[in-house]
Amino acid sequence: MAVRTLDGLDVRGKRVLVRADLNVPVRDGKISDLTRIERLLPTIRELMANGAKVIVCSHFDRPKGRRVKEMSLAPMAAALGEVLGRPVHFADDCIGVQAQQVIERLSPGDVAVLENTRFHAGEETNDAAMAGELAKLADIFVNDAFSAAHRAHASTEGVAHLLPSYAGRLMQAELEALEAALGTPERPLMAVVGGSKVSTKLALLGNLVGRVDILVIGGAMANTFLAAAGVSVGKSLQEAEMHDTAREIVARAKAAGCEIVLPVDAVTAVEFRPHASTRIVDVDSIPDDAMILDVGPRSAQALVDRLANVRTLVWNGPLGAFETPPFDAATTLLAVGVASATANGHLRSVAGGGDTVSALRHAGVLDQLTYVSSAGGAFLEWLEGKTLPGVAALMT
Repeated sequence: MAVRTLDGLDVRGKRVLVRADLNVPVRDGKISDLTRIERLLPTIRELMANGAKVIVCSHFDRPKGRRVKEMSLAPMAAALGEVLGRPVHFADDCIGVQAQQVIERLSPGDVAVLENTRFHAGEETNDAAMAGELAKLADIFVNDAFSAAHRAHASTEGVAHLLPSYAGRLMQAELEALEAALGTPERPLMAVVGGSKVSTKLALLGNLVGRVDILVIGGAMANTFLAAAGVSVGKSLQEAEMHDTAREIVARAKAAGCEIVLPVDAVTAVEFRPHASTRIVDVDSIPDDAMILDVGPRSAQALVDRLANVRTLVWNGPLGAFETPPFDAATTLLAVGVASATANGHLRSVAGGGDTVSALRHAGVLDQLTYVSSAGGAFLEWLEGKTLPGVAALMT
């Protein structure tokens, strides 16, 4: 997918509106993870160095068109200033006179952050008037928020049609990584899909069976597929109403030449709690009073062993209830194996989704894959084969 990038773009003296994702985790009023802010630095620093007046806009949380003090972007502006190592201006609104006055005071190389775009109801409805007000603030629009590109909002899609529009470096990197993973991958291509419900990933599974060579299904989703095949899964979480759908997916995969891989053993427990007493059993021997809470060690090691013959890996979703030890073992083992295969140079590994990122961080390998997407819904919709409006607006 070809999009317009910053390559060769003359921004000297221009007002450049950068759609960022400053929707960072906040605990007790403090930002607990600066990853999304840090990932913006390449684009912002490049624009600054080339003499642009950089204007950053973003949403935060769900104020639903109202001004909510606790959802202000002021702390994010301060944090951006800290990681940039220089002052960042802040406008108390994202459109109108207050925004205009702050922007008018900017010199080339300066940076300003505008207040939460979702303080205006027109943001989420992609209101033409709001998009027009945003466009008045700038000469050029740069979208560096792939994580919000699946939403057709005023600041992601609407304004892109009113100004010369380009992908920022983070957006560009994300798109290039995904294209290499699913568009023109080196094969064999393996996808690992975990999570709790088949029903929430139907479109994803449906798209992947026609595009990948091996589809690994883990998490509680695997329980549904096992039960659909006639395996008794005890008291494990599963979706009985999705059995027919699971069988249809298996049939489609077979017709497409896609191998579906399910666990052959499992870590079970009678109760779901940290450090619960566990039993490792074959999947056809799950006790009636027990739950499957992680992929078993034989299954996990088999996945790691497969990596020697895989050239591209796409990963979305953990293999087990990784937040609760000891049910993190399989996900951690695979994560370390993927990192090792990537370091050896024979595997291109792309992962994304909130739980997946947390699992990779938990395993200590977050920075050791080819690319890890910080996007949640956008990453998932891309894997589903959907067109993202924020990306489509940047296409050449």
